[in-house]
Amino acid sequence: MNAQSDGRPEREGVTPDRLLHTAGDEVTAEDLTLASGRDLTPENIEWARRRLAEKGRAAIEEELP
Repeated sequence: MNAQSDGRPEREGVTPDRLLHTAGDEVTAEDLTLASGRDLTPENIEWARRRLAEKGRAAIEEELP
């Protein structure tokens, strides 16, 4: 087992929170489009822009497991 930065060991086969969440990165319309399983078309990117404007980064967190 590897140690996490907070001292807790990582369990085998479990993705650590630091890799699951987007807290430190800027979320783009393209990121949200791909996270939602949509193709990168102008219409889908515009949908993602509107959603990000409405919900902020919570929009992508809703798409991620």
